[in-house]
Order: sequence, then C-alpha cells, then structure tokens
Amino acid sequence: MATAGPDLVLIGGGHAHLGVLADWVRNGRPGGRTLLLSPHRHARYSGMIPGTAAGEYALDDGLIDLAALVRFAGAELVLDRCAAIDPDQRIITAKTGRQIPYDLCSIDTGGVGQARVILGDDPRILDVRPIGDFLVRLDQRIDGASGKGSHVVAVGGGAGGVELAFALHRRFESIDARVTLVAGEPGLLPGFSRLAQGLARRAMARKGIELIEEDARFEEGRFMVGDQSIEPVDLVVASLGGGAPAWPGASGIAVTEDGFIAVDRHQRSLSHPHIFAAGDVAQRQDITVPRSGVHAVHTGPVLASNLRRTIVGEVELQSYRPRPASLYLISTADGKAVASYGPFAAHGRWAGRLKRWIDNRWVASFANLERAV
Repeated sequence: MATAGPDLVLIGGGHAHLGVLADWVRNGRPGGRTLLLSPHRHARYSGMIPGTAAGEYALDDGLIDLAALVRFAGAELVLDRCAAIDPDQRIITAKTGRQIPYDLCSIDTGGVGQARVILGDDPRILDVRPIGDFLVRLDQRIDGASGKGSHVVAVGGGAGGVELAFALHRRFESIDARVTLVAGEPGLLPGFSRLAQGLARRAMARKGIELIEEDARFEEGRFMVGDQSIEPVDLVVASLGGGAPAWPGASGIAVTEDGFIAVDRHQRSLSHPHIFAAGDVAQRQDITVPRSGVHAVHTGPVLASNLRRTIVGEVELQSYRPRPASLYLISTADGKAVASYGPFAAHGRWAGRLKRWIDNRWVASFANLERAV
C-alpha cells in the first residue's frame, strides 16, 4: 500500500451498511479508521418509496441522515462513487479519480437500473433505480403524464412493482388516469402463495388497475405487451429489480454469470477474502437469498459482526441464514396492505398499520441512535 489508508472502507450506503454503522454507534467502532464512500448525504429506505409516491408520506419521511450517522459512528464520509477497485493492491478508485487505500473493504451499493436493457430505450421509461433519487425524478415526470385520461404503466410483477401500481393509481386517481400493471410472464407476485396473489388481484380489480401477465418491450416506438400494442402510453415506471454494476467484475473480483459479487456464507468475496459484499450487489453461493430489503436489513448485523471480528483478528465468523418464511407487507395505497407469510396471507387495515409502524420504527431507530450519543 502506497500510503496509510483507513482500516475499513464501506462502499455504498445500502441497508446492510446502515446496520454496520448502527453497530459502530451502539457498541463502539473497532480499532482503526472507517470510511464510508457514498454519493449521497442521505440514505432512502426503499420500503417507504411506494407510500411516498402515493402521497402517504412526505418526501423526507423515508430519509436517514447518513452524514450524521457516520459522524456518530466515529467514521468518515467521502461523497463520491466507486469506479474501480484494485483488489490485489487494495486501492479503490473513486469516480473523481481519488485513490483510497484500504485494508478491509465492504460493498453495499445496490443494483443498477436495467429497464432499458429489458424493455428497450424510450424517453417514457422511468426506472425505479437508482432508488436514491427516484421520487425526485418521478415528480419531474408527473407533469408530462398528468393530463386527464393519461395512461400510466407499471412494469414488474414483484412486490415492488405491485406496490408501485397501487401507489400510481392513488397518485393519479384525481385525474381519472388509467393504470396498468404489466407483471411479465412469471405472473403476479411470483414466489408468493396463491392466497397472497389472489388478494392482490382482487384489490387491483376493485381499483380498476388492469393486470397483464405477459412480457413487455418497446418496438418501433410502440409499447408492446406480448404481441399487442397497449398505446397510448404516457409514462412507464419500471420496477424490474437491480442488475449488477460492471465495475466489480471489471476490477477482477469474482462475480456470478450475471455479474453479481460472488460471496460465501460470511459475505466474503470468493476471490478476495478481505472484500465483503451484501445487499443487491452480492449473491451468496452456498444458499439462495432473495434480493430484497428484508434480507438486506437482516444481513446488516451479521455483516457488522464479521467486519468487527475480522478487524480484531478473530477467525470465527457468523452467517445470515434466512428463516423458512419472511413477513412481507404489500401496501395497496388505501390504508390497507396484503400481509404474506409463507402460505398465509390477509388483506386489511391492520396490515397497513403494521407496515407503517415497522417502516417508521426502522427509520426512526437511526435518529434515536443519534440522539443517544
């Protein structure tokens, strides 16, 4: 290493890294320096994005003061974006060209938008990713699709896409906009129980949200679903999951066939054990862990423990093992939510209240940490 650098560099302010910083605040930062490399002073909680889009929350309600959290954790914040890593020389190159030496590194940058790769290029596409500025970009695009009778399309049949379809319906209901959810050939809420799928279908039907379970694409300027055009379309909001950024594989870090950082059960890179990764940018190789905010949040404490133990020289590390089922709360943007847990599901106001309580409590937990310092 050319110059002395931080003992630990956290790349990205994702949900797992928020857990690491929270652990540093609660239990003290382990020896040496910690630096967070992130392009944003605030982190946005993804679970509150549909509710904010629907107008249930104010724009700032889902924000976590990343700069304050870093300060209270005894770390340093560098407002920049990672462009490359030399994993052998242990040097990070930021987008501005700054080089940051490190001893230990953890990556939690999230995935990248892939709507234009999947759907084709068109100016009407609004990709949910990058999540950090999606709501601002949505507000900027609303004016162009706010005429009476506008046709707004949500693309993506997962929980995020379903929540966005409900949120967009509420956002546009005052102008009688038509909202369509294009779930794709895997169908509505793939991987969820039939009961949860049925409850979501019925809620969409009651609101007049059209559901199409075929793949979509832009073809010669027309939005095609299956072999038919559903034009006119004014806005296409895509929630298609995160793709892998190019720089980890280009840097020589072991990645999967689709470009995600390949990690073991301790979240360590298979090729470079001094590099850890979590969240949407990583993929466990020992078991399948779905890429969702639920699992990223639960990975945070385990990642914090493993980084702490590695810094102090311990070899016994922990592993995050998902439960057989996770609780999902899918807002229908009317004060209600579909609660799904394994084969069980229900739809009601109690589930909506539970979702808001969990979301608000998680965001407030970071503010409470700051006040406790």
